[in-house]
This record gives sequence, C-alpha cells and structure tokens, in this order.
Amino acid sequence: MPQKVILSADSTCDLSAALIERYQVHMYPLHILLEGQQYADGEISPDALYEAWWQRKQLPKTSAITPGEYVEYFRKWVEDGYQVVHINLGSNLSSAYQNCCIAAQELGNVYPIDSCNLSTGMGLLVIEAAERIAQGMEAQQIQQEVNALRPYAHASFVLDTLEFLHAGGRCSAVAMLGANLLKLKPSIMVDPGKNGAMGVGKKYRGTLEKALVQYTTDLLAGREDLKLDRVFITHSGMAPERIELVKKTVEKLADFKEILITRAGCTISAHCGPNTLGVLFMTQPE
Repeated sequence: MPQKVILSADSTCDLSAALIERYQVHMYPLHILLEGQQYADGEISPDALYEAWWQRKQLPKTSAITPGEYVEYFRKWVEDGYQVVHINLGSNLSSAYQNCCIAAQELGNVYPIDSCNLSTGMGLLVIEAAERIAQGMEAQQIQQEVNALRPYAHASFVLDTLEFLHAGGRCSAVAMLGANLLKLKPSIMVDPGKNGAMGVGKKYRGTLEKALVQYTTDLLAGREDLKLDRVFITHSGMAPERIELVKKTVEKLADFKEILITRAGCTISAHCGPNTLGVLFMTQPE
C-alpha cells in the first residue's frame, strides 16, 4: 500500500486561501524583519510594510526558513508515516531550498523541489504536484515530474516604481531616476534555467494601464503552446479596475479555463512595492 503524501510549500507561492484549501497545501512562512520585530509572512500585511517605508523610511528584510525549523515542521508527518513533497522558493533567490534539503537528509521521506521560481510561478508547480497526489502518485515520482515542468512555468511582473528595488539595493539611483523621467514601467522576468534569477525584460512607456495591456499582449498573443488549465494574475496591491483591465485582456487573448487572481504576500511585496502585477502561466512541455 503506497504511503500517503503531504503537499507543502514555502509561503512565497502566493496561493489564495481558497486555493490552499482546494489543493490541501500546507504553508511554511518565511520571516519578515521590520523595525526590530520579526513576523511570519502573512502575520503582517504588505500594506503595513509600504506604510513603514513611506512614513518612516523603514524597509523590511526577509529571511529564509532554517534547517532546524524545517526539521521540526516536517517531523510530525514523517513520524506518522507520511511522505512530504515540499516546494521551495527558487534557490537563486533564497537559501530556503538548500536548508530544506538539509532537513530532508536528516529526516528522510521529505522530497524538496527547487521551484526555480517565485510567487504564483511557484504556485503553478504546487498545483501540478497536488494534481499528481490526487492521482495517487508516489512522492519521488512527483518530485521528478514537477522538476521536469519547471522550464514551462512562466513568471514575470510589471513594476510601477523602482523605489522599493532601489531602497533594497537591487537597482541604482540612476536607473530609478531614468525610469521616472522617461515614465518607464519595466518588466521583470524570472529565468527557471538560472534557478529563479530575475532579469529586466521589456520596458513600457506611458501610463500603468497602457503598460499592463501591452505587457499582457506581449506575453500571450499568438501563442499556441499555452497550457490552458489556468492562468494567474498576481498583484502586490492594485486598484480593482486595473486588475479587471488585465483580466479582460487575458480573456481576449487566450481561452483559459480558470483566471485566478491572487495578491502577493509580504516576502514578494517587500521587494517590488505596490502596483506590481504579473501574468503567470504554464506552457505545454515539448
């Protein structure tokens, strides 16, 4: 009789409460450090982080889950005879995957997956794992199959401002000033081939609304390789009418069965700031 499989993920997969319940995902939060206090991701809101920066110029820091924390988190399931599949934030972005592997070696029956991604780019892979658990697949096979799907999870975002990236040391003052003067809205692309490393994609000129429509069109128009099960529209805090504009653009371009709208948690939002939005989807394996 096959062992039962528990599905778990770092909180950075940014799935909504409804999706967490639907797919029976257990979440482990990363750490948020703000003004001398430590919070679990989700214990404090992204809006509180923005307020701390705008009002007091206090920027949050984020830190990974330690090997010891993972050991204690997984132990209860392993001792009860379960296998655990755990999906981590991309290893180029955090030490979470490395730490999870250390815990897995100590405990056994834990199968870490480096998502090579972030936010609902991770979330897409979490759902792929959940569907395989529902089919009765063993944890090791799930790990192998989800690893093979990583190049087909596409994650990118358009930023309204570079202020938070600059404050966190991730872009220069010159780049931020140039973007502001030229009214540029840069897109950030996640590269699964580089374990989740992020690079600058197209830069859109004009209003945020114009940039969002063009960005969505650039991603989806004319693609014949889309996996049409679902697409995520994930944002870091944005006016509903802008989200609806992107949703309508997606509907015009592709016939996805589900358009899932989620809000990014603190770990992701702390780095990109408000009014960031991404359209995240899978393509068909070659």
